[in-house]
Amino acid sequence: MRIHHSLLLSIAFLTTSTTGFSLLPRKASFQSITGTSTSTFKDTTTSSTLVAGENRFVTELKAIATPSSNDEKELDVEAIGKYAMSAGVEMVLLTLFLRMLDFGMSPERGMGELPLPAITAIFYALSLKSRVFNPLNNQRPDLKKASTEDKPSKGFGDRIMPKWTPPGVFFPILWIFINAPLRAYSTTLIYEVNGHVLCDPTILCLMLHLTMGDIWNTINNTERRLGASVTGVATVWTSVWYAIYRYYEVDPLAGKLLGLTGVWITIAAALVTNTWTLNLVNEKLDSLLPLKAVGSESITKFS
Repeated sequence: MRIHHSLLLSIAFLTTSTTGFSLLPRKASFQSITGTSTSTFKDTTTSSTLVAGENRFVTELKAIATPSSNDEKELDVEAIGKYAMSAGVEMVLLTLFLRMLDFGMSPERGMGELPLPAITAIFYALSLKSRVFNPLNNQRPDLKKASTEDKPSKGFGDRIMPKWTPPGVFFPILWIFINAPLRAYSTTLIYEVNGHVLCDPTILCLMLHLTMGDIWNTINNTERRLGASVTGVATVWTSVWYAIYRYYEVDPLAGKLLGLTGVWITIAAALVTNTWTLNLVNEKLDSLLPLKAVGSESITKFS
């Protein structure tokens, strides 16, 4: 009888343990498990040991599955400083790059100007790869990696997205075949009007917009600060519409073409904001400013 009774106890324990593990993601399941365990073993001598062991096991799993809500946060001043520093570095490098091209095409030195298709190609490349001038890690989401690996790529599939989010393949098509050509051609029009000067105040407005976009990519994709990402995309939105305004002043057609990219940035800003509202941190909206745990190091790093 004792052997038979012990066998029944073992089966009951394994059944409740297996059920608890399979329902781990659901918080309410832990409470029902504890109650089941108590009622199953309350009339046996061995019950106190088994229930204590299982409750301790469940408690440990809850601690792993549920992030602590008591962690104190503080403003990540180092991150803000690095964002500002990287913006300054990128703008200085972009300005020097364009100035060197102007110097190389100086008529006073008997050097010929680059043909217009080459000028368009330069701004097309800058529209896609301006981040090479930024010291932060602002890698874009890897769509191919995200679609072939179980682990989500940063910035893609690693957060709850709104239902109206376009398919992932839409984004590279938009940037490569629509946004970048519009930026490049509209800037070429400015280049033609301003006397063939690349390092021009109007063109530098677009460079500022590219810089804001590169820093936003670090915040959103690399660091996954969804609240600060909303603040970041606001700077991207503001900078693109300021560039559109300046382009329109010089050449209305250039302003209208660049304005089409502003429409997309507006949609993207709405998407980022909606994503922020869907991904709560400890049942609260993530901070609009970069935060870090008190006493910990900043996650913002130079590449």
